[in-house]
Order: sequence, then C-alpha cells, then structure tokens
Amino acid sequence: MQERILRVVRQGEAFPVPSQKAESGQIQKCNIVLQEMGGSKFENEFVCSMLGNLAGCRFYEGDVVVATLRFSTHEYQGQVFQEILCTDLVKLKN
Repeated sequence: MQERILRVVRQGEAFPVPSQKAESGQIQKCNIVLQEMGGSKFENEFVCSMLGNLAGCRFYEGDVVVATLRFSTHEYQGQVFQEILCTDLVKLKN
C-alpha cells in the first residue's frame, strides 16, 4: 500500500455491490478520481474504489487529501485488469 497526497477531481455516488464478507450480502461502493499534486492539469490521475463506510463519505472537487491506495490486478475472461482500492482517505484542512 502507498500513502499519497492527492487532489480530488470528482467522486461518484455510492451504490450497493455483492459481498461475501458483509452480513447483508452487499456492501456500498463508490468511485473517486484522485490527481497527483503539481502545477498542471496533466498530472497523473487514479480512478479508485472506496468500499463500506468510506464509500458514504463525501469529498469535493479540489479537496486535498491523504489517501492510502492498494494496487492489485485480477484476471477475468483472459484479460488482466488493474484495480486501485482506496483503503483510507483523510481531507487535509484548508
């Protein structure tokens, strides 16, 4: 896992997804786009998933956050996909 200081580009709405770990069989998921700090709009961006209680938290465009990111890959139908899971996200004070 990596901790990074990033800027929020946008965040989607939370939605339920199936989960074998949750008692109800579902867990909330939300996608968020985070961008590395720098002086350009062309800095690296990451599309991350947030799960559970974190998915219910709202962050807004321009918020500066410290994010813990877990990078992984999985194979599905012969193709390999990269996933980025945001396991912790804390807004820095303005």
